[in-house]
Amino acid sequence: MNKTVNLPAVILQEGREKALNRRHPWLFSNAIDKVLNTPNRGDTVEVLSSKGQWLARAAYSPSSQIRARIWTLDEAEAIDLDFFVRKLTRAWQLRQSLFSHTDTDGLRVVAAESDDLPGVTIDKYQDLLVVQLLSAGADAKRPLIVKALQQVFPEHSIYERSDVDVRKKEGLKPVTGWLHLPRECAEVLIKEHGMRLVVDVIQGHKTGFYLDQRASRAAVRRFAKDAEVLNCFSYTGTFAVAALAGGARHVTNVDMSELALATASRNAELNQLDLSQITNTKADVFKLLRQYQEQGKQFDLIILDPPKFAENKSQLNSACRGYKDINRVAMQLVKPGGLLFTFSCSGLMEEALFQKVVADAALDANRDCLFLERLQQDSDHPVASFFPEGYYLKGLICKIY
Repeated sequence: MNKTVNLPAVILQEGREKALNRRHPWLFSNAIDKVLNTPNRGDTVEVLSSKGQWLARAAYSPSSQIRARIWTLDEAEAIDLDFFVRKLTRAWQLRQSLFSHTDTDGLRVVAAESDDLPGVTIDKYQDLLVVQLLSAGADAKRPLIVKALQQVFPEHSIYERSDVDVRKKEGLKPVTGWLHLPRECAEVLIKEHGMRLVVDVIQGHKTGFYLDQRASRAAVRRFAKDAEVLNCFSYTGTFAVAALAGGARHVTNVDMSELALATASRNAELNQLDLSQITNTKADVFKLLRQYQEQGKQFDLIILDPPKFAENKSQLNSACRGYKDINRVAMQLVKPGGLLFTFSCSGLMEEALFQKVVADAALDANRDCLFLERLQQDSDHPVASFFPEGYYLKGLICKIY
């Protein structure tokens, strides 16, 4: 038996090391045969094969179906401050190579498993970092992660937004608050392709903003000239700013949040746009689309960017029905020759399945649909080859006749 059995360890069932050999970072509970020396939640454990061979070092989570998340496949690599500094430095160097700071200063710095930091998400808004620690291991390593961030990003404020429901699966409670250099104001202005946009890291969705849609906003800007635009699930109206910057005649933002719609107006003002070209409507998108359908209202360009419809596999079929229904109604509201930008942020919704759902919606709507372009999360949200689950945002630009 390997010497590491004196430390907390998990021993895999026979033949269950195949996923690890493919470098997949998750070990599910049914892959584990024994747990040695009773690790606590978030403890670092050694992962051994059924024959006692050392395989990996991982974070242990007794409450989750994902019982262990891999930190390293290198037996010589300790999970210490240097480890996190190395991972953060590599991740930040990648983003610096992809984006110019003078053009874009809101970036995802760490995309969890895809950056070899399971359960860790870090977004950078100018000189403010927002951290989400969503797994037991990430939560346990909070002090080291914060110290590493202070080294890699000196003089940056750090705010934690670990208030996502997925933490419940790890047996963790929500955590929010300042971790370093607190500020009186939690708002920051970021630059994105010539636009100025407001981010509220305390009250905003996720870490305050949807950085993953940056490339999609640029695509809307390309197609929006002279268009009457309907921006569904508009949040803070960033698609509207992009559309108007691209020459749209008018944009209707639809969202249930008064705060988000108020921020949409602020974003328009920040970019010196004509507020008479924007209508902010507080409404349920599903009900409003049907109301527009009854009224015979139509638009040149519709953006559908709904929240996640499927949290787990058991919800996938109902999610498909939901996506099909909302896309069907939206297509009926697009003027012949107009465009539909439609998205799914449900990771379980594979690209081919999403395209099939949209195609079925076109059949039910009795409209011809041409897929012009595919859209996805921007390049600061990379997808590791060994972690296909990191590819979650799918989008289609559809020409509707």
